Amino acid sequence: MPTFIKKTDFFKLYSLTDGVYAAIAIPGKGAWSNAGIVDLGDEVLVFDSFTTPSAGQELRNQAELLTGKKVKYLINSHYHGDHVFGNQAFRDASIISTVETKELSKEKNKLGDVKKEIEHTKEYLRSLKQQIDLTRDPILKASLENQYDEMNKVLNDIPRLEIVLPSVLFEKKLLLKGSKRKVELHCLGGGHTPSDTFMYLPEDKIAFMGDLLTENLHVPIINPEEFLHIFERVRELNITTYVPGHGNVGNKELLNELEGYVTFLKDTLTDAINKHVPLESLITRFEAPLPYKNWMGVGGIEGNLSKIYEFYCGKTT
Repeated sequence: MPTFIKKTDFFKLYSLTDGVYAAIAIPGKGAWSNAGIVDLGDEVLVFDSFTTPSAGQELRNQAELLTGKKVKYLINSHYHGDHVFGNQAFRDASIISTVETKELSKEKNKLGDVKKEIEHTKEYLRSLKQQIDLTRDPILKASLENQYDEMNKVLNDIPRLEIVLPSVLFEKKLLLKGSKRKVELHCLGGGHTPSDTFMYLPEDKIAFMGDLLTENLHVPIINPEEFLHIFERVRELNITTYVPGHGNVGNKELLNELEGYVTFLKDTLTDAINKHVPLESLITRFEAPLPYKNWMGVGGIEGNLSKIYEFYCGKTT
């Protein structure tokens, strides 16, 4: 079981075993996603960097305070801002990602004129506020409120935000050896984004999964086939502790739940397409099964219904 160590302004720190720590985001405070800290022996590795430079800097501070060593490596699991916008706090470290993640980050995470970025973010926040005021669904309202709080933290950090890209690239697997332990980086394709990396600590039986694993969240799915293939491969590894990209540290039950969710969506959508049911009709009469009714996410299950419907329609044309 994870052992609670301390609470910072952005996240809670837990010890998973000697020298391995999970930084679990406190909702609405500017971390937004989870991160990891691993003592390799002579140096320290950090997995993901949060969504703001402020949270990223606090992550680095805590990593070096906990271990008494300097951070040498930062891993970017994928290109989404809530996992990489803290990169600038690690600019002197070796920042590692897949080739595709770097290219996607370069393309999707461009920063324009600061004043325009601030105004665009304020406009988005106004839109979120309107949605919050209008919605009667308590789960959607809570999801929108969390999005609003997190984006407010991003807004505060925009004046000092810099996009720092990975400098060390790999394709499918990278092994990092320290004097104390080794870690394996795996990219088996992409289910959440076109390229998703997870980190496996074989001696410790721990995996930091990025957004390939989340808790009670309608995580966006772009490729259900690859998502399920990745789950199959992950099951072949000897893992007892899973750190999700969002949510609490768990065991294999977390994997079972999300695998069941993706399988349900796949079966539902392929059946609808085979019966020539239009997406609009499906969504109109669709009711989420009980296990997924209280899951968070601004897109809800309807967002994934649309994405996966389009995925399978694209495969058949």
